Amino acid sequence: MKENIILFDLDGTLIDSTDAIVSTFYHSFEELEYNFKGDDEDIKALIGYPLDIMYSNLGIEEQRVWDFVASYKNRYKKISTQKTLLLPQALEAVKLAATFARVSVVTTKTRLYTIPLLEHFEMAEYFEVVTGRENVQNPKPHPEPILITLEQMNYDKELHNVWMIGDTKLDLIAANDANVNSLAVLCGYGKEEELKTFTPNISKNALSAIKLIKSLT
Repeated sequence: MKENIILFDLDGTLIDSTDAIVSTFYHSFEELEYNFKGDDEDIKALIGYPLDIMYSNLGIEEQRVWDFVASYKNRYKKISTQKTLLLPQALEAVKLAATFARVSVVTTKTRLYTIPLLEHFEMAEYFEVVTGRENVQNPKPHPEPILITLEQMNYDKELHNVWMIGDTKLDLIAANDANVNSLAVLCGYGKEEELKTFTPNISKNALSAIKLIKSLT
C-alpha cells in the first residue's frame, strides 16, 4: 500500500485571514495615498495570488507595486494573528490527516507570516514542510511549490499517494500540473462551479476532505 502525503493550502483552507488581508490592503492604500475605486470583493477575488499580482490587478502602477507590498507587510506582521481565525474543524482535519499521512503546507503566503500563524493555532508540529512564497520562483498556479515540497519529502510516485487540498483554482491547477490528486474545499474563496472545472473532488471543508481521502486509502 502506498504511503499518503497530504498538502494543505493555508488561506481559505485552514484559516480565515480575510479581515487581516482586506484591512491591510486599505491601510496601504491610505498610507500611500492611492484612491482605490474598488471594494472588498475586488480584493477577496484575488486572494491566493502573490501580493504584487494582487496590487497590479487592483490598479497600482508597476513602478509603485513594491512600495505597496512593503507597506502591506509592515502592517500585516503586526496584526496577522489577531485578525485571523482558524476555520471550523481545521485543527481536527490536520490532526486526523497526521494519523494516516505525512502532511505539509503549500502556500503563497511567506513563511515569515505562515509559521507564526501555524504556531498561534497550535498546528505547526503536524507539518513536515512549509513551503512559502520565498521558497519558489513561480508561485501557484505553477506546479513548482508542490514539486519543491514533494522533493523535500523524498517523493517517489511508486511509493506515495499525494493529495493537494485547496480552496481556489490556483491550488487545483498546480496539483493537476504536478500530476497529483486535487481536492477542493468550499470554505474559502473559490466558487463551487469554477472549482468543479478543475477537480471532481469537492468537500465542504478540510475535515470532510480528510475523511474523504481516508475513505479512499
